[in-house]
Amino acid sequence: MEIMKPYRKRIDDLDDQIVDLLVAREEVIKEVAIIKVEHNIPFIIQSRIDEVKNRCMERAKSQGASSEIIEKLYTALINFSCDLEDEIAKEISTIEKQNGQS
Repeated sequence: MEIMKPYRKRIDDLDDQIVDLLVAREEVIKEVAIIKVEHNIPFIIQSRIDEVKNRCMERAKSQGASSEIIEKLYTALINFSCDLEDEIAKEISTIEKQNGQS
Protein backbone atom coordinates (compact mmCIF):
# COMPACT_ATOMS: atom_id res chain seq x y z
CA MET A 1 0.00 0.00 0.00
CA GLU A 2 2.93 2.31 -0.55
CA ILE A 3 0.91 4.10 -3.21
CA MET A 4 -1.47 5.36 -0.51
CA LYS A 5 1.26 6.83 1.70
CA PRO A 6 1.32 10.37 0.23
CA TYR A 7 -2.47 10.57 0.30
CA ARG A 8 -2.62 9.41 3.89
CA LYS A 9 -0.01 12.04 4.77
CA ARG A 10 -2.11 14.75 3.12
CA ILE A 11 -5.21 13.56 4.97
CA ASP A 12 -3.30 13.45 8.26
CA ASP A 13 -2.06 17.00 7.68
CA LEU A 14 -5.60 18.19 6.95
CA ASP A 15 -6.89 16.39 10.04
CA ASP A 16 -4.28 18.20 12.14
CA GLN A 17 -5.48 21.53 10.76
CA ILE A 18 -9.12 20.61 11.40
CA VAL A 19 -8.36 19.65 15.00
CA ASP A 20 -6.43 22.89 15.55
CA LEU A 21 -9.37 24.88 14.20
CA LEU A 22 -11.86 22.94 16.32
CA VAL A 23 -9.79 23.66 19.43
CA ALA A 24 -9.72 27.36 18.53
CA ARG A 25 -13.49 27.30 17.94
CA GLU A 26 -14.03 25.65 21.33
CA GLU A 27 -12.04 28.41 23.04
CA VAL A 28 -14.28 31.05 21.43
CA ILE A 29 -17.37 29.08 22.49
CA LYS A 30 -16.11 29.16 26.09
CA GLU A 31 -15.71 32.95 25.92
CA VAL A 32 -19.18 33.29 24.40
CA ALA A 33 -20.69 31.13 27.14
CA ILE A 34 -19.29 33.42 29.83
CA ILE A 35 -20.64 36.50 28.05
CA LYS A 36 -24.05 34.87 27.65
CA VAL A 37 -24.19 34.09 31.37
CA GLU A 38 -23.05 37.59 32.36
CA HIS A 39 -25.61 39.27 30.08
CA ASN A 40 -28.42 36.73 30.48
CA ILE A 41 -28.41 35.91 26.76
CA PRO A 42 -30.15 32.66 25.77
CA PHE A 43 -27.77 29.84 24.91
CA ILE A 44 -29.85 28.52 22.05
CA ILE A 45 -30.84 31.06 19.43
CA GLN A 46 -32.36 29.05 16.60
CA SER A 47 -32.00 31.84 14.03
CA ARG A 48 -28.24 31.95 14.69
CA ILE A 49 -27.98 28.16 14.46
CA ASP A 50 -29.80 28.21 11.13
CA GLU A 51 -27.63 31.09 9.91
CA VAL A 52 -24.38 29.25 10.71
CA LYS A 53 -25.50 25.98 9.14
CA ASN A 54 -26.89 27.64 6.02
CA ARG A 55 -23.79 29.80 5.55
CA CYS A 56 -21.47 26.82 5.83
CA MET A 57 -23.66 24.66 3.59
CA GLU A 58 -23.68 27.37 0.92
CA ARG A 59 -19.92 27.75 1.19
CA ALA A 60 -19.44 24.02 0.67
CA LYS A 61 -21.89 23.98 -2.21
CA SER A 62 -20.16 26.92 -3.91
CA GLN A 63 -16.93 24.92 -3.84
CA GLY A 64 -18.52 21.82 -5.30
CA ALA A 65 -18.72 19.87 -2.05
CA SER A 66 -21.68 18.12 -0.50
CA SER A 67 -23.81 20.46 1.58
CA GLU A 68 -25.37 17.40 3.26
CA ILE A 69 -22.13 16.39 4.96
CA ILE A 70 -21.62 19.95 6.15
CA GLU A 71 -25.15 20.02 7.56
CA LYS A 72 -24.51 16.80 9.48
CA LEU A 73 -21.11 17.97 10.75
CA TYR A 74 -22.39 21.36 11.82
CA THR A 75 -25.43 19.87 13.52
CA ALA A 76 -23.05 17.78 15.65
CA LEU A 77 -20.67 20.70 16.17
CA ILE A 78 -23.43 23.07 17.21
CA ASN A 79 -24.92 20.46 19.56
CA PHE A 80 -21.51 20.06 21.17
CA SER A 81 -21.16 23.85 21.45
CA CYS A 82 -24.57 24.20 23.10
CA ASP A 83 -23.74 21.41 25.54
CA LEU A 84 -20.41 23.10 26.35
CA GLU A 85 -22.13 26.44 26.95
CA ASP A 86 -24.63 24.73 29.27
CA GLU A 87 -21.81 23.02 31.17
CA ILE A 88 -19.97 26.33 31.62
CA ALA A 89 -23.16 28.05 32.78
CA LYS A 90 -23.65 25.36 35.42
CA GLU A 91 -20.04 25.74 36.58
CA ILE A 92 -20.44 29.52 36.87
CA SER A 93 -23.71 29.09 38.78
CA THR A 94 -22.05 26.65 41.19
CA ILE A 95 -19.13 29.03 41.77
CA GLU A 96 -21.48 31.97 42.32
CA LYS A 97 -23.51 29.97 44.85
CA GLN A 98 -20.34 28.95 46.69
CA ASN A 99 -19.09 32.54 46.76
CA GLY A 100 -22.48 33.77 47.94
CA GLN A 101 -22.37 31.37 50.85
CA SER A 102 -18.87 32.38 51.92
